[in-house]
Amino acid sequence: MTKQVNLQFLSKRSKWLLLLVVAIALLVYLFSGSMTVRQKILKAVYPLFMLVQKKAASGLHNQSAAPLVPFYSLQYELNNGSSFLFEQLKGKKVLLVNTASDCGYTGQYEQLQELYQRYQGQLVILGFPANDFKEQEKGSDEEIATFCKINYGVTFPLMKKSSVVKGASQNPVFRWLSDASLNGWNKQAPKWNFSKYLVNEKGVLTHYFDPGVSPVSQQVTDAIEQPSE
Repeated sequence: MTKQVNLQFLSKRSKWLLLLVVAIALLVYLFSGSMTVRQKILKAVYPLFMLVQKKAASGLHNQSAAPLVPFYSLQYELNNGSSFLFEQLKGKKVLLVNTASDCGYTGQYEQLQELYQRYQGQLVILGFPANDFKEQEKGSDEEIATFCKINYGVTFPLMKKSSVVKGASQNPVFRWLSDASLNGWNKQAPKWNFSKYLVNEKGVLTHYFDPGVSPVSQQVTDAIEQPSE
């Protein structure tokens, strides 16, 4: 009987020691590295967050409306300050996404990188960091680039931080994407961080996807694989 009681005591003590070790490990994880506590929590709950958002996600599609202002006439600055001419994108599909580091959708950086590698040579992804929604991108261009590379392995081009919502300060690329008099049909500006716009190999805007649409969903991959008309 005495031995049994001692074993039970040791078992309880072991459980508490295990819980203590787990708690310490969790604290070390949350308060170390290049991500904030908020960013780490958001990354951890991202799969559940997307599962909840999936039902409400939608998009727009127009395969044939030719742009009134050529997509390839556009240009913008990369996050290192150098110019990026869109004429070099001819013959490839392009996915343009407004991004942020402190958003529930930030985990999409990893999926965007997966998509970029899967369709390498066929698809170019352009990330446009913006602080338009609840100030979820407060970092500098250098901080954003470091965050994306270290935590999500991002190698696709990131543009200079800008505003993507409609207004006087909206950057010219997102003005083209959300103005039907320029792109030929679409008026939808980003609803939130990680709104996605797909342009085909001929410079025609064909799709808009809500933030809740995963970059690696069949909805997106089918659009990428669809031949241009």
